[in-house]
Amino acid sequence: MDETSWDLFVIGAGSGGVRAARMAAQRGARVAIAEPGALGGTCVNVGCIPKKLYSFAAGYGAAFEQSRGYGWDPGTPAFDWAALKAARAREIARLNAVYEQLLRGAGATLLRGRARLAGPGQVEVDGVRHTARHVLVATGARPAALEIPGRELALSSDAMFDLPVFPRRLVVVGAGYIACEFASIFRGLGAQVTQVLRGDQVLRGFDEDLRRFLGHELRRQGVDLRSGCTPVAIERGADGLVVGLSDGTRLPADTVLLATGRVPNSAGLGLEALGVALRANGAIPVDEHFQTAVPGLHALGDVIGRVQLTPVAIAEAMVLVDRLFGRGGRRLDYTQIPTAVFTHPSVASVGLTEAQARERHGDAVRIYRSEFRPLRHTLSGDGERTLVKLVVDGASDRVLGLHMVGEEAGEIVQGFAVALSAGATKAQFDATVGIHPTVAEEFVTLREPVA
Repeated sequence: MDETSWDLFVIGAGSGGVRAARMAAQRGARVAIAEPGALGGTCVNVGCIPKKLYSFAAGYGAAFEQSRGYGWDPGTPAFDWAALKAARAREIARLNAVYEQLLRGAGATLLRGRARLAGPGQVEVDGVRHTARHVLVATGARPAALEIPGRELALSSDAMFDLPVFPRRLVVVGAGYIACEFASIFRGLGAQVTQVLRGDQVLRGFDEDLRRFLGHELRRQGVDLRSGCTPVAIERGADGLVVGLSDGTRLPADTVLLATGRVPNSAGLGLEALGVALRANGAIPVDEHFQTAVPGLHALGDVIGRVQLTPVAIAEAMVLVDRLFGRGGRRLDYTQIPTAVFTHPSVASVGLTEAQARERHGDAVRIYRSEFRPLRHTLSGDGERTLVKLVVDGASDRVLGLHMVGEEAGEIVQGFAVALSAGATKAQFDATVGIHPTVAEEFVTLREPVA
């Protein structure tokens, strides 16, 4: 077989692309994967992994102070921004190498270059044309642009990990995962943070109780939430930058982060020339099998604009590879996808919000909720509180949604996500013995509905 002829050609070596290439190669397929940048995509390089590392770093600031309540004298801790950046860079470089080893170990061929579609079943990389039975586009997403005067003075989230100088004053524009996480991280590291929200609450799409509760906790930490306004211009001032808001306010800043979402990274791939009609936001339309309108051309992950989460892209890749090179029995249920936001305190959810449940199940919905000060902070002196909430269908007794704001929310909700996927009922939650004293036990001790 020709060295440029493949069973599967993958464009993009992010989480979904790498998983598809590895699994297909392990099943005996002849696989090539093209990537011009660092392996691992957004998640490894400028997303999940470095954000979580920086979130850990931010958490130590509060932990040093909280330790006094437990008899420790931490002295006067000092934060070294350069040391954190260097440590992160070393870890990300290690992960990049791991991804390359995994690909090569599986038998996939890694091509270091930018790929574009040159025709049906044809991909061109640096002037070399490749043919493939199947082509997969897994090019992820990029930060959305906000077209306002002075836009070039602001940064996207991709640039926040390597700022030359730690900002004393940070203005964050946006209310989603990325905006909230960076606002919380930089506040925890010592910056003065102002977060600008177009709406009245953070985290649109999450449960309303959770949104309200997190907003309160962010304010308690010292994040200045400015709701109901938008930036209209960014300009240079005598002492750094100035962000003008729609309500007439002018905010001084050393750094401005525009975190208003991410859009599918589909431009310049040659999709339109093949007859793929992109959605308005650039997303590639696919069917339930991740097949585009062009036979043999597939797409998955953030570039299709469904659920922009790393584990979802990986799950989609497993479904596709099983269909192309296996038995085709895998399916992905998008209704039970757990998710977490690594703020301080963190947020996690799985299943339906209260509003979604009431829309589908009406008056049968029962709500169980508790807000409390966790045991950890009875001595720490910190005022942080925790929220746990269950959304239950009263007719079937099935738990439809589970939501939490509090320390290690992601770790806790991940376990309960298994129960919800298995169709757990409130009676089964009630019959489960809790582990005491833990925050997680609150989910199995909620007895009286509040609504």
